[in-house]
Amino acid sequence: MEERVWERRPEFLRLDPAGATPVLVEDDGLVVPGAGLIAEYLDEIAGAALGDRRLLPADQPGRIEVRRLSSWFNDKFFAEVSEPLVREKVYKRFMPREAGGGPPDMVAIRAARANIRYHLHYIGWLLKARNWIAGDRLTYADLAAAAHISCVDYLGDVPWDEDETAKNWYARIKSRPSFRPLLAVTMAGMPPAASYADLDF
Repeated sequence: MEERVWERRPEFLRLDPAGATPVLVEDDGLVVPGAGLIAEYLDEIAGAALGDRRLLPADQPGRIEVRRLSSWFNDKFFAEVSEPLVREKVYKRFMPREAGGGPPDMVAIRAARANIRYHLHYIGWLLKARNWIAGDRLTYADLAAAAHISCVDYLGDVPWDEDETAKNWYARIKSRPSFRPLLAVTMAGMPPAASYADLDF
């Protein structure tokens, strides 16, 4: 469901007073706000039954690393790359001027485009010693990273020639059956970059 967070709808603020997405609402009315809390909640209710497909490792050091890297992307990457690009290139088109809408701030866009380069290098550096971002298996850290990179890739702002290892990791993510339906979702009036859904980008 689309939520225009700048509108600060009272109904949405009752779900999460912070007024941020994502928010999971269960059928019984339980509200779980925030990507990190949602991941922890899903692991609590279903993680153990997944066995070796569990997205949060059973060992404490592994769990710490997944949480650290999930926070890296959900907080640091978001603040430095995905939030400014999405705000300037997407949200501002719909926001009224009094809420911050208007033409994009090119200084913010240039800064985010510069910032993504070191994040790609960091992903590449991590993957030099690991199969996935946080270790030998796919985890919530990979999903957090892929979610933010997907937003930026939709806008055509990922310099994929910057780090071949990071590009190959994202190609593996894009090729997963569970991720492919996300690549078919588009924004009205704003088509994705040409290579966005291409598995051989």
